Amino acid sequence: MRQADVTRNTLETRIAVRIDLDGTGKGNLATGVPFLDHMLDQIVRHGLIDIDVRCEGDTHIDDHHTVEDVGIAIGQAFAEALGDKKGVRRYGHSYVPLDEALSRVVVDFSGRPGLHYFVNFTRARIGNFDVDLAREFFQGFVNHAGVTLHIDNLRGDNAHHQCETIFKAFGRALRMAAERDERAAGVIPSTKGAL
Repeated sequence: MRQADVTRNTLETRIAVRIDLDGTGKGNLATGVPFLDHMLDQIVRHGLIDIDVRCEGDTHIDDHHTVEDVGIAIGQAFAEALGDKKGVRRYGHSYVPLDEALSRVVVDFSGRPGLHYFVNFTRARIGNFDVDLAREFFQGFVNHAGVTLHIDNLRGDNAHHQCETIFKAFGRALRMAAERDERAAGVIPSTKGAL
C-alpha cells in the first residue's frame, strides 16, 4: 500500500495530508487558498494520485506560509508513500499544452532535492494568487520529497494557462515516475543500490 498520512503543525499553519500513489484521481482539497486548490486538483486528476489536504493557515497575513507548507507536507507524504523506491520507474516527464501555453516537467526520484525552475509569468497575479508562490510550493515539495525537478514553461501569454500547464505536467510526470516497473520488480532503480 503506497499511502501516507502526514500532519504538520507550526505557528503559521496546521496541515493534514493523506496521499495514495495508486489512487484513481480523487482529491479532497481545502487549503484556504482557492487557486492552490485548483492547481492541486490538476496533480490529482492528471497524476491519478489521491490527495486529501486540510490546511488552516495565516492567510490573513498572506498566502505564502500556506502554499509553501502545503508543498512541504505533500513532499513528506510522497517520500513516505514511495518508501525505498523498489520497483518504480524513477524518472518521469511530461509536456502539457493549454491553448497558447506549453510546459515541460521532468522529475527524478533521486533522493537529492533540486529544483530547476524556469518560468516567466506574464503577470504577477492570477486573481488574488501571487505567481511567485508557485515556485515556493515546488521548492517545499522537492526539499521534503527528495526529488530533482526541472520545470520549464516553454511559452504562454496567459498566466493562468502557464501555471495550469506546469501543474498538469507535474502530475503526469509524477505518475510516470511513481509507476511500478514490472521488469524491475523489487529492484531499486540505481547502480548505487539505494536512492
